[in-house]
Amino acid sequence: MKKLSYLLVLHLLITTLALAQEDAADYVRANYTKKEYRIPMRDGVKLYTIVYSPKDQSHTYPMLMKRTCYSIRPYGEDKYAKSLGPSKTLMEDKYIFVYQDVRGRYMSEGKFTNMTPNIPGNNRRKKQEVDESSDTWDTIDWLLKNVENNNGKVGQWGISYPGFYTAAALPDAHPALVASSPQAPISDFFFDDFHHMGAYLESYTLAVPVFGYQKDSLTTQPWYVDHMLPVDNQGAYDYYLQLGPLKNVSRYYGEDNEFWQELTQHPNYDEFWQKRNLLPHLKNVKHAVLTVGGWYDAEDLYGPLNIFKHIEADGQSVNNMLVMGPWSHGDWSRERGVQVINDIYFGDSISTFYQAEIESVFFNYYLKGEGEMALPKAYLFDPGIKKWQKFAVWPPEVPSTRLYFMADGRLSLNQPGDPGAVFEYVSDPQKPVPYRATVAGVRFTPRPFMTDDQRHAARRPDVLSFQTDVLTEDITLAGEILAKLNVAISTTDADFVVKLIDVYPPDAQPDKTTPRHVVMGGYQKLVRSEVFRGRFRNSFVEPEPFVPGEPTEVQFPLQDILYTFQKGHRIMVQVHSTWFPYIDRNPQKYVDNIFTAGEEDFVKSTIQVFGNSVIEIGGDIPMETVLPKKK
Repeated sequence: MKKLSYLLVLHLLITTLALAQEDAADYVRANYTKKEYRIPMRDGVKLYTIVYSPKDQSHTYPMLMKRTCYSIRPYGEDKYAKSLGPSKTLMEDKYIFVYQDVRGRYMSEGKFTNMTPNIPGNNRRKKQEVDESSDTWDTIDWLLKNVENNNGKVGQWGISYPGFYTAAALPDAHPALVASSPQAPISDFFFDDFHHMGAYLESYTLAVPVFGYQKDSLTTQPWYVDHMLPVDNQGAYDYYLQLGPLKNVSRYYGEDNEFWQELTQHPNYDEFWQKRNLLPHLKNVKHAVLTVGGWYDAEDLYGPLNIFKHIEADGQSVNNMLVMGPWSHGDWSRERGVQVINDIYFGDSISTFYQAEIESVFFNYYLKGEGEMALPKAYLFDPGIKKWQKFAVWPPEVPSTRLYFMADGRLSLNQPGDPGAVFEYVSDPQKPVPYRATVAGVRFTPRPFMTDDQRHAARRPDVLSFQTDVLTEDITLAGEILAKLNVAISTTDADFVVKLIDVYPPDAQPDKTTPRHVVMGGYQKLVRSEVFRGRFRNSFVEPEPFVPGEPTEVQFPLQDILYTFQKGHRIMVQVHSTWFPYIDRNPQKYVDNIFTAGEEDFVKSTIQVFGNSVIEIGGDIPMETVLPKKK
């Protein structure tokens, strides 16, 4: 009887969901006409493209396009999507919406390439060489000539990998492409997404088949599902420990998984990865760009910040803008009523505000000539006080704040610590620091931990914790963050994780969305964090081992911040050397390629951090001079 009741409830749930989706699709069907095309590229490859045009033909419309590697389903001119565009607002504003499978994916011809290298000046030469910019150019050129009732203007948007395709179309862009919004875009695979500062995100191992296998023929179905890593119901921490060194993954991902081969054969920032770095090509961008990201995006935080900065540094864009909100990966594209990440509530209808007051304003102005362009250079949310802030320049021109480690475990604001102080812990790769306070399942894209309570880590002997006295006034930290650690290790390699944390007062009260089992008094909320693979301290191209016991400087950025630590709170910094299984384990014995390390290479290391270490925030941080060289 219980089983029957469960099946009945499940059936009703599925039926209700299907009807809701059908109702949503009915709006699209009633207001748009769907056409499907195979658009030829300059090398003869045809890309599958779906176009939804407004049925109201009383005036012309701009095109708004998304190119993706994740399928543009539903396929078939009689099957309609349940929604169009980046938001309901823009769907109802009426555009010609264009969707395209990129080459080598689903119904498009050709071979798929991860992070297709840009060919400088390719569109001006009009040669047969292809990249994402040329494919976008050829698509736009065809659409303008073959889709009726367009006004000659095109915009592009996309989230995550589609965000990369949006950004990759900026160099040598088609003149009709006048407004682009890369959202959570990947910009360089060695520093974002599958890597962080060169360290591999082991938590993404489940996603490798999605990008690693080529399809045999045109298909509307995912062809990689039979190649997925076998997973049981235990927690991710135990699962990946039992899986062992990364070389064991090769038992499941063989030579036919091209992306796994690329990852394992290129452990350093060699020419393979350098060619896939989009940032150097973001020059002479002549049209408007709205780059969007989330402060709590565990996947793509590096991309939006650095794409915005590189376009801004070139100074050629008509209008280059940045939006950063209290979101995880892509949260701005959906509205749940309340914006919550893990245990933390940030406010109501934040995504709706973004969609109506920022995104639609941007596209309507540049593509339709409607409204006024009063958006600031940077529209950023301060998660500490839960308010939007506007900036005329980013990073802001503010004095720097320096955080120093004191001998008594205090964190000092702008007062240097004792350079003779030594803080020590033993890092054991067999017992790594977990990245979450709770047991997380084996899944792709870990997200809730970005605001996680760090008390679990503070209790461990292999984690250093420093905190300020109780703040007597609000302190806003804004701009870039640079960790300058002076260390010595007993082995020849190690990772370094630095976290910036907001410690709530003991009497902190729960918000309306706080889970009943969560105690907010003393909550240690993760604000910003990053990992750095120590072997790359002098060069990402030519890694080198540590000399055991020798004092060594390790410097790396934590990505930007805008955060107000409120009166009554404390600021905390944690330092440790494992962060598992979000990040793969460094064996701590130097090996040329961690992807081929054996069990015997994983050893304990005694890590010393010296009192002359400092975390520098804001001010004029010359990142290009202090970071390890990429070339």
